[in-house]
Amino acid sequence: MTPILRAGAGLVQVLSVWVCLGVPAAAADAPANVDPATTALIERLGLVESATPVRDRPGWRKPERILVLNLAPQLAASLQAAAPGVELLMAKDAAEAAALAKDADAVLGLCSPELLAAGPNIRWIQSYSAGVERCVAIPAMRDRDILLTNMQRVAGPVMAEHVIAMMLAYARGLHFFIPERMAGRWTQEMPPPGQLLTIEGKTVLVVGLGGIGIEVAKRSHALGMRVIATRASGREGPAFVSYVGLPDELHKLAGEADFIVNTAPLTPATTGLFDAKFFAAAKSGAFFVNVGRGKSVVQPDLIAALRSGRLAGAGLDVTDPEPLPADSPLWQMQNVILTPHISAGSELGDELRFAIGIENLRRYVAGEKMLSVVDVARGY
Repeated sequence: MTPILRAGAGLVQVLSVWVCLGVPAAAADAPANVDPATTALIERLGLVESATPVRDRPGWRKPERILVLNLAPQLAASLQAAAPGVELLMAKDAAEAAALAKDADAVLGLCSPELLAAGPNIRWIQSYSAGVERCVAIPAMRDRDILLTNMQRVAGPVMAEHVIAMMLAYARGLHFFIPERMAGRWTQEMPPPGQLLTIEGKTVLVVGLGGIGIEVAKRSHALGMRVIATRASGREGPAFVSYVGLPDELHKLAGEADFIVNTAPLTPATTGLFDAKFFAAAKSGAFFVNVGRGKSVVQPDLIAALRSGRLAGAGLDVTDPEPLPADSPLWQMQNVILTPHISAGSELGDELRFAIGIENLRRYVAGEKMLSVVDVARGY
């Protein structure tokens, strides 16, 4: 399902909160027509600008028509203000979008083979989400050198809170005690491994030290955990990460970790990354959390590791497939915490996505440097 961007009067309040919470002031060289709170939000989230203005890309011209999918009607005026002189083509669903695509120069909110086939002039796509593995797999994205931007880092803080919630729920036995309470039982026996745990002093391995991973690492460190991580792009990392390894060190580092958290995007290199060999290399009794992508895990191997006790438990916000089939053993496993791919959800989510989306729209129309450009070849 394609998300609907909904925001309203709360947008100004949300952006103001970021400023009040000590977000850096707007950069001195920010364009005069950019709201200072938006610039502060960009800095707080650590969003990266493209190296060159979009006007320097081959084929760029000021768009005449931009296709917008699933936008709440009350937001149309704000979107139009960011794109003066541009006609906005509003579509309610993918079928309507495909019918309108022939006249579109850019698209907000949808990327599909059908859309690109119907829209030969599309030069830019703004995704409403961070995950873009389906979009980058479309040959036309590479063949036509279509610019793709996404919402990387926007959901990082709230997804990190979801990870911490899962780790604490497991450590404090909530996955065990809540069903007992629902059954009306005052149970004081301890869940496996026979005792409640603290996470202070434990080691957490963050697989994929990107925008989400850094937020997980930051919060884990604040709770007194030792943080280690892997990163495909190099060994650089923030001071609160004790060690940053390369992907070929994953199994070695897994042997040190009490908690393992996957925040990596889905790419050919991360598809099936967590398999029987990985779980065999992991520290016995580790707790595995996945908020990345379900296809990064070989699910039968995960189930086997949970059944054997190699893994003490798992917190899964993503599975393969989704929805999880009714006959999956994961539903019945007491040591598994399941949420239905909602770790990015919060009362601030749509507000923040709209703020970033409208700023990228303004930048594209003006020919400026874009935010959160996806490397289509790498997949993120």
